[in-house]
Amino acid sequence: MHGTRTPLRAWFWAAFLVATHHPGISAKQLQRQLGLSRYETAWLMFQKLRRAMIAPERTLLTQDVEIDEFYLGGHEEGLKGGRQRGKKALCGVAIEVRGQGSGRLRLAVLPDVSGPARLAFTQATTAPGARWCAPRAAVLKTLAKHGYDHRRRPQSSAVAGEQLLPRAHRAISNLKAWMDGTHRGISDRHLAVYLDEYCPASRNPHTLARLNWCDRVG
Repeated sequence: MHGTRTPLRAWFWAAFLVATHHPGISAKQLQRQLGLSRYETAWLMFQKLRRAMIAPERTLLTQDVEIDEFYLGGHEEGLKGGRQRGKKALCGVAIEVRGQGSGRLRLAVLPDVSGPARLAFTQATTAPGARWCAPRAAVLKTLAKHGYDHRRRPQSSAVAGEQLLPRAHRAISNLKAWMDGTHRGISDRHLAVYLDEYCPASRNPHTLARLNWCDRVG
């Protein structure tokens, strides 16, 4: 906030609204709540607050972890099948398994589905020695060399009505609902910042049962 022309009271109100508004707040809503004349001011404040919300000391995921990739983007004509990308953004999800519930969540934009990209995402989110579950065996040998215990669950192993990675799929579904309901549309250029906003900092683990739609443990 050093050198800002925006009153400090507006900054403190903005921080309070961003941290407490359920299930989230958009820059347009923030502009109306603060009575700002310019949308750009609210948007810039929001961007700075998002960066400040990231816990720099947050640790890697441990024990049992579900890892998968997914696409973010609206409906496109001519695409067939859930793995058809088109203009959609490719993202990675990693989430801890805590009994029947979910633990800490990590999200990131991925450049592609290549082995190096998957390895980089796994190393950036998951501690060596963790037991991770994914539907594909790509880079299995490479990850094993880096100390990861891969428990593959192919799609063919699923029984009727069962999700192979229920926690990861729940997190993806809730993320999409949050983006559509709160922000409406997000450009690829700023997508990574919104993913960080969705799971940025520390939160009391006892609230996880009530916040299945959004895990924010560091």
